Parts: sequence; C-alpha cells; structure tokens
Amino acid sequence: MKANKYKLKLTEEQKGKLAIQFGCARWVYNNALNRKQEAYKKDKSNLSRYQLQSLLVIMKKDPETDWLKQAHSQVLQSALLHLDNAFRNFFSKRARFPRFKTKYGKQSCQYPQGVKIQDNLIFLPKIGWVKAIIHREAIGTIKTVTISKDATGDYFASVLLEDGVEKPKKVTHIETHIGLDMGIIDFITTSHDEKVSNPRFFNKQLKNLRYKQKQLSRKTQGSVRYAKAALLVAKSHQKVKNARNDFQHKLSFNLANNNHVVSIEDINMRGLSKNRKLARHLLDLGWHDFTLKLKYKQEDRGHYLGC
Repeated sequence: MKANKYKLKLTEEQKGKLAIQFGCARWVYNNALNRKQEAYKKDKSNLSRYQLQSLLVIMKKDPETDWLKQAHSQVLQSALLHLDNAFRNFFSKRARFPRFKTKYGKQSCQYPQGVKIQDNLIFLPKIGWVKAIIHREAIGTIKTVTISKDATGDYFASVLLEDGVEKPKKVTHIETHIGLDMGIIDFITTSHDEKVSNPRFFNKQLKNLRYKQKQLSRKTQGSVRYAKAALLVAKSHQKVKNARNDFQHKLSFNLANNNHVVSIEDINMRGLSKNRKLARHLLDLGWHDFTLKLKYKQEDRGHYLGC
C-alpha cells in the first residue's frame, strides 16, 4: 500500500458540493455515536455498524432527514466504518473515547470507490472532475480516497494505492548500523558522535503566534473579523507543521539510505510531556512522527529499525 497526497483546486460550486459531503458524513457519525451511547445507557446493549447502516436507509426515506440523499451513499457508510474503528481503538487502549465531530476546523470524508485520476484531474462522485496538482503518478489500484479541508481552507486528496509490488526482502548481511539518542538541545546524537541540532520550529513562530492569538481573542466569535483572525492563526500553525515535516522527511531519508540498521531510543512521551516546563519543547520535536517516517522508509528498503 502506498499513499499519495494531492492538493485540490476547487471552484466555488465544487466547494459547496463538497461541503454537503462533509456535513452529511459528520452528521451521520455524530448521530451514530449518540445512538450507541443512548443504547448503552438504556440496557447496556451495543449497536453494530451493520445495524446503523440499515438505519441509513430508513433515514433517507424520512422527510426530516431525506437531505442525506445529497451525499454519496458510500461516504456515509465510511463515516460509520470510522466510528467502528474508533471504538475498536478505544477498547484496545490505543485511543481515547470517540468524540463528536464539529463543523469548525478540519473536515473530511472518504470515498471507498468511484474515484478516477486522469492527467491533472480527479473525479469525485457527486462532485465531478476536480483540478489537482498531481506531483507524483498514481501507480496501482485505488483503494480509498480521503478528501480533507484543513483549518487554512486548503483541500487535499489522500489516495491509498495498492501497487502490487512486494516489499524487498530483509537485508541479511548488515554492514552499517547507527544508534540515535533523542534530546532537546540536539534533536539527535548518533553513536558516531554526530549531532543534529534542534530546529525549534515552534519557538521561532512563538512571538508571532502570541500576537495573532491575542488579536483573535479580541474578536467576536462568529464574526467576519474573527474568521479572518482565526485563518491567520491557522496559517502560522500550518507553517510550523510544514517546516517540521520537511525536516523530518529529509533527515529520515538520509538515515534510511545510509544505514542497514537504525537503533532509536524508546521514549515515554506521555510521561515526559507531563512536565510543565518541558512539555512545549518536547511536543515541538515531534519524535513520534519522526520515528514513524523512519520506520516506513527502513521497511521500504529492507532495512531494520530497533528500539
């Protein structure tokens, strides 16, 4: 499986149609979560995903909720699947209890099928052909496509592809091995006494963020000026996120290319982040995301990652 993320260029009409998909998917998710909670409170029963899917047919025929017909049927079913996965993760202690979705901030919906990619266009059911920046060819069979809108108002399509290519066999003769020690002053210190300094992306934007956050707090929530101020705050956070991702991808790429085995320090981030003086600096480092990037790059090359 490979995932490619493309930026979309939508017209105002397409944005309106996509807002309907987002809204319907969010409503179905929240409605199903509420039904599951009420059923458990009433008699400790559990509503399965298939029971909730059967209710979708009834709701589409109900005059009060027949507006759900405007959304693609599989988008609504995907919302129920995501709720089911959220509960599985909760009971497996991998995540907290599912929460209701809000219409503010990031929005998303998923198409399990029916999506096509041709040249610089992506076809979305109920939306039509949408312009996209196809910076990387989509090779393989499209499994799912997740459309998202971030806090800055940009739209993206995350395409999950099955390319049919087997992962390379693990390297049997190990020639290069490096150990990484994570830190705050230096992002990593290698076993070869090489150091990569901490870029401190959030700290560099902290003064700017404080000023914009203060301006936002003085606006009336729901007003046009509030929306403009919130957009400036979101863009500042997005700038930090993009810089951090770029740094982590480049560093993990170099480590994966040059080392058959990378041993990385196993860190309890949840415990460390409880320290009020260090929490902001620790979370700014993004050690967990860096480890995930390094992990899949090592696997793609038949290399090893150890803790």
